[in-house]
Amino acid sequence: MTQKILIIDDDASLRRVMEYNLQEAGYQVLSTADGEAGMRLFAKESPALVITDMKMPGMDGMQVLKLVKAYSQETLVIIITAFGTVDLAVEAMKAGAYDYITKPFNRDDLKLTVAKALQFSGLAAENKRLKDELSNTADYRTIIGSSKCMERVFDIVRKVADTEASVLITGESGTGKELVARSIHLHSSRRTEPFIAINCAAIPRDLLESELFGHVKGAFTGAIKDKTGKFQLADGGTLFLDEVGELPLELQPKLLRALQEKVVEPVGGTKPYKLDVRIVVATNLDMEKALADATFREDLYYRLAVIPIHLPPLRERHDDIALLLRYFCGKLGADTVSFDAGAMAALNSYQWPGNVRELENLIERLLIMRSSDIITRNDLPDKICNGSTIRGSSSHSCGVINLPDEGYSLEQLEREVVVEALERNGWNQTAAARFLHIPRHTLIYRMEKYGIVTP
Repeated sequence: MTQKILIIDDDASLRRVMEYNLQEAGYQVLSTADGEAGMRLFAKESPALVITDMKMPGMDGMQVLKLVKAYSQETLVIIITAFGTVDLAVEAMKAGAYDYITKPFNRDDLKLTVAKALQFSGLAAENKRLKDELSNTADYRTIIGSSKCMERVFDIVRKVADTEASVLITGESGTGKELVARSIHLHSSRRTEPFIAINCAAIPRDLLESELFGHVKGAFTGAIKDKTGKFQLADGGTLFLDEVGELPLELQPKLLRALQEKVVEPVGGTKPYKLDVRIVVATNLDMEKALADATFREDLYYRLAVIPIHLPPLRERHDDIALLLRYFCGKLGADTVSFDAGAMAALNSYQWPGNVRELENLIERLLIMRSSDIITRNDLPDKICNGSTIRGSSSHSCGVINLPDEGYSLEQLEREVVVEALERNGWNQTAAARFLHIPRHTLIYRMEKYGIVTP
């Protein structure tokens, strides 16, 4: 769209010259000889830029500047001043003018100043747009997104937050399931009460019951004192059970009873505790398959999944990548960093197996290693630019990888496969081990062998 510029100057000759030069440069130009008429045109046409002479009969340039800024802070103003009145132009800059040019000036000076002003205006508008989008989603505590699929998620969160319904959040690792759970809590009437989270896959099976429900002293070897469980800690608030699909089958009836009767009984105890807890759970497993395989109770599933929320993977919401980049750069104190077209093309075409968590880790790494504030395609890891293909442009297909003609180290290949599995599963060791079809302790051994550390 052609950008619109308003010229206000009582010097008819100079006004015509500026109008001709700016029209020749491709701008739509409006012009008038006095401030009052100029402000009427401004209110009617809403130009992106105003160029006004400082000294004019009637309304002078300073008055025009103040009125423009009162009407629209985003509109930029360039002041025209004579050499002897530069001090007035400096005052105008303090009052909000973008720049000033002194008479006499040539057409190149005029075009350069106008181009810089409009470029600044475009950047400011884009920054405001992104900030507005962030503020629209800030209400959901860093659930960043403006794509249609994320808008559907936000709509469900708004509707379900202030109810007592149990919520089941599904989605791949790294999609932000805990953020959604926290958002539901923060927008509920329980927001002033505790939000307690527990990862069911991260706690050994023989300790999980105690973690959830507590235990009494002497209940088992090592129980040297009473322990308060997560259910009791969450009383009055929200309990978030992450990776609920990993809950051992033998514990599922006790969880079902806690949900149905709103009571829990500590391990080794005889006195049940009445509780008021809202349950939100999450999983990256295929729960339909778990039900079919009888590894998850059907009655418990339907008790938990009163309101299902599915979080889409990042590869299905590429429209949100620019917004996420801006957010993570701001979060890490790098607001001035930008990504050129080549980098954006690579980021938008990548499949993001680790989802938003993988993107955040990448941004942190890029910000640490960058040599300038402009990230290019050359700054990105090879796997982002080339997919998951192992090094080498000339290669032969071998199963799910491509091996280079010159050969490749088996140990290096194994290390890369382990890292890829961890990244794809958001660095969840249980899920990565399952993905690789190996026991979790074997995965941990490989991580230690190759010095792989969770970021």
